[in-house]
Amino acid sequence: MSGGVDSAVAAARAVEAGHDVVGVHLALSRMPGTLRTGARGCCTIEDSMDAQRVANKIGIPYYVWDFSERFKADVVDDFVAEYTAGRTPNPCMRCNERIKFAALLEKAVDLGFDAVATGHYANIVTDDDGNRELHRAATWAKDQSYVLGVLTSEQLAHSMFPLGSTPSKAEVRAEAEARGFSVAKKPDSHDICFIPDGDTKGWLAERVGSEQGQVVERDGSVVGSHDGAHSFTVGQRRGLHLGMPAPDGKPRFVLEVRPIANQVVVGPKEALDIGEIAGARFTWAGLAPTHPEIPFECEVQIRAHADPVAATAVVRPLAVPVPIEGQRPASDHELVVTPHTPLNGVAPGQTAVVYIGTRVLGQCTIDRTVSVDSNSAEANSTDANSTDANSAVPSGAVA
Repeated sequence: MSGGVDSAVAAARAVEAGHDVVGVHLALSRMPGTLRTGARGCCTIEDSMDAQRVANKIGIPYYVWDFSERFKADVVDDFVAEYTAGRTPNPCMRCNERIKFAALLEKAVDLGFDAVATGHYANIVTDDDGNRELHRAATWAKDQSYVLGVLTSEQLAHSMFPLGSTPSKAEVRAEAEARGFSVAKKPDSHDICFIPDGDTKGWLAERVGSEQGQVVERDGSVVGSHDGAHSFTVGQRRGLHLGMPAPDGKPRFVLEVRPIANQVVVGPKEALDIGEIAGARFTWAGLAPTHPEIPFECEVQIRAHADPVAATAVVRPLAVPVPIEGQRPASDHELVVTPHTPLNGVAPGQTAVVYIGTRVLGQCTIDRTVSVDSNSAEANSTDANSTDANSAVPSGAVA
């Protein structure tokens, strides 16, 4: 129970469905803020008190579990490391993967609970053989299946999403108000929870530091300078402060971040069109395809609120295995997705979620992208300085 309206209504519905429910709020910071400012951040003391008031209202036990150390190691430190490596991470995906449906679920199962219920807008469907599948919510506008794409078959077996069939967020708020919940009109949180003021650049500068480097064109010509490559993301247009205009007079965009050389590569908008993405860190949400080594048709979504794009996907061996952080073994395969129409502004570190119809089939963290621009045939990777420009070997491998 985050202290928001969605988890409040989800808890109430779980009680009414006949389940024995316990409310749990996750303390994810050792120094949580006292008050929540509008839609900035979450997990404050105020949020904890809001969750407790709802638990008292519906008559369930309520606890606060301290996951701050695990959150720092698995989400915050990972966020810093990814930006330092020139990638663009999604901390919400990591939180779902490593905290809510790993650390929290593991503790819950150890304590004898059957499932973790959350206020996410997604559906779980059980097929004729008893296998559980993750599907989109009833409404596209509030569908949150993308950020749940990291869930595995085992985690889906112990997950519940009571809001999945709700037509709209307005209906959830109306229900909360009818139940007398004080959070009925509480605004949603839209920012990174551990950067409540929204200043990601400043937050990173405090932890990574600032070192001046070059802004270069694809041919290596220097067109400007920067105070820290980590503060740039692929697709960025504003804040480049280029010293000279492009020959064609058109705006330039960030195409690549090179952390080792401390360079930011810029170029025309058309160079952001991506014809292939691939990642060795992939998982299946439920049963895997019977023959993933055979190309199959699907849809791919690269951001939480992006439209899905028709694509072809396949799992194929890597030329060189990529070492994976943490406890997972080195991967010797990658999930390769080829969109039927180019994706725009995709960065290594982002998550690509693959769908078949409404079903979430699986996901991968993007290791490399391939531009369709004829003047930029390079394979962009998480460390462009260690890979030949036309190589298909992702970063982390030894070429």
